[in-house]
Amino acid sequence: MQNNFFNPFTHGFFRCAAATPLVSLARPMQNASAQIVMLRQCHEKHVGVVVFPELSLSGYSLQDLFHQQSLLDECETALLSLLQASSSYSPLVITGLPLMLSGRLYNCAALLQGGKLLGLVPKTYLPNYAEFYEKRQFSSAKELQHQFINICNQTVAIGSDLLFRCRENPDATIAVEICEDLWAPVTPSSWLAMAGATIVCNPSASSAIIGKPEYRQLMVRSTSARLLSAYVYSGAGQGESTTDLAWDGHALIGENGTILEESERFSSSGSIIISDIDVEKLQLERMRNSSFKDCAHEHSTDIRKFRTLEFTCPAINKEVPLIRSIARFPFVPDAATLRLQRCQEVLNIQIQGLATRLQSSGIQKLVIGVSGGLDSTLALIVACKALDRLGLPRSNLIACTMPGYATSDSTRSSAHDLMKALGASAREIDIKPSCMQMFKDIGHPFAQGEKVYDITFENVQAGERTSHLFRLANANGALVVGTGDLSELALGWCTYGVGDHMSHYNPNASVPKTLVRYLINWFIDNNEFGDKAAKTLRAIVESQISPELVPGESHDTPAQMTEEAVGPYELQDFNLYYLLRYGFRPSKVAYLSWCAWAHGENRYDFATIKKWLEVFIKRFFGQSQFKRSCVPDAPKVGSGGALSPRGDWRAPSDASAETWLDQLKNNTP
Repeated sequence: MQNNFFNPFTHGFFRCAAATPLVSLARPMQNASAQIVMLRQCHEKHVGVVVFPELSLSGYSLQDLFHQQSLLDECETALLSLLQASSSYSPLVITGLPLMLSGRLYNCAALLQGGKLLGLVPKTYLPNYAEFYEKRQFSSAKELQHQFINICNQTVAIGSDLLFRCRENPDATIAVEICEDLWAPVTPSSWLAMAGATIVCNPSASSAIIGKPEYRQLMVRSTSARLLSAYVYSGAGQGESTTDLAWDGHALIGENGTILEESERFSSSGSIIISDIDVEKLQLERMRNSSFKDCAHEHSTDIRKFRTLEFTCPAINKEVPLIRSIARFPFVPDAATLRLQRCQEVLNIQIQGLATRLQSSGIQKLVIGVSGGLDSTLALIVACKALDRLGLPRSNLIACTMPGYATSDSTRSSAHDLMKALGASAREIDIKPSCMQMFKDIGHPFAQGEKVYDITFENVQAGERTSHLFRLANANGALVVGTGDLSELALGWCTYGVGDHMSHYNPNASVPKTLVRYLINWFIDNNEFGDKAAKTLRAIVESQISPELVPGESHDTPAQMTEEAVGPYELQDFNLYYLLRYGFRPSKVAYLSWCAWAHGENRYDFATIKKWLEVFIKRFFGQSQFKRSCVPDAPKVGSGGALSPRGDWRAPSDASAETWLDQLKNNTP
């Protein structure tokens, strides 16, 4: 661990590079020199491991030249040269060369650092089909008869059973498989990952044909996802023989199903791609994944035989920029196409959940409270679409707006316009008379004309609204549709019990506030309900978020702004995602938030980020679990999690937030 807060290595990141130099065929010393240049560049960027392509010291496409002793000798000389140069640089180097042992030739990856050769990993699966004839030259790692060899005046471990663990950050454990190994039905990396590898490196020589880059992407994404690992792929490029093939120098860095970096293909000058791998996150993912643990246990006899060697990662006690993008809105994809797909998928899950509940209950009517705000708008749309899916008229949806003491004219108008545009059975119930009766019954000062706007004043209104909805549902043989979202539930921003906390079914319960906006915008962009409805929806999306429970200076100026009390939802959704989805330390969440929000437009300084994270911790861990312990049924929509005690999240209602608050206080500036 490093000790500078604004340093990614302090927070469990490990920096990886995939380098594709220009190759000079059968000129190992020249290739070593080219790799030394790139090694220096990686050193200057604080890289922890750099991966060069398969057989990169000799070149891959040498065919029967691999049987020439002069070439093999020169490769060992080049390895020694690279080894000596590595004394001046910090990264762990993975390079490739042919190596003859006991009358067999092996396609090897050599791992070296600081002048020491740490290990040699031979290729296991040799392609001998299509354009590849590797079995003509090489033997498989399965034929290896040695565990140690003498090379470059050192005794070195050799085998496909080697793991390389960073001494300073043990979460960064590196393993190697070579090219075709990735294409095997059961990959060497499967065993290596179960044995503890979090970063799989693949020196490769994959020829360029139509469709190949997409296939490589798929393989890197799927393998890293299956293994809960990172995957660093470095493919041979310019300089390899084009007698029958072309080479594109394709390099990829993936992490748990996501491509973090990808090189430009067919580069005439070679390339280096670099990214920071969150190895701490990978270990936390494995901790949660029972199937991964069970599989490792099932094969424990075999994986115990794997050998672990150590390498070093020098301390960097200064601010270093994070080399990877941290999305501001982790619940919302950045890419427009993916965002469109995500919105469609979420809406389908919500609609199917509610439609199924109607079918299973035999009930054909719904009741919903419509405030003219974001959440009730989304729930109203989902309810209409659920009825559409079942072939039921939208008039079966009894939509009710219930103005209170602080309801603005604009939200009331939006509610009526929307209910009319969607074809629901619109109702309005003035809750002020029943609230006043409640104030009188409990002896609240407001009943005596005093302007006391306390929490009781707010909750009486929320309670009366919910009570009316349930009795309205009783009278009409209907189900009450909930409207509260995931962000509100995380922060405890709802009235417990007979309040907006309760319903018969809540399609919004695992949808965060930042995603709610995008879902409504999806309907606007697709003009699902006509121009008039789109105009109303646009006004709702652009309005400030307020519970409208406390009167303001004017009828259209609410005294309460939700985000002034609980923090900006864009920050709190960020905090929610990383604390719930991964269980990160608060200090790491603060660092990631700073990486995402401290620069560019609409920025937040670190003090503000820390302030609202502290509020989130207090409310999430210390105050609101009892509300989450008894929530209505609702469909989970995303991997970011849900807060139902029947789903992702089970926690005691009487726990303390002090551990998380102390961690934040003691580990942030």
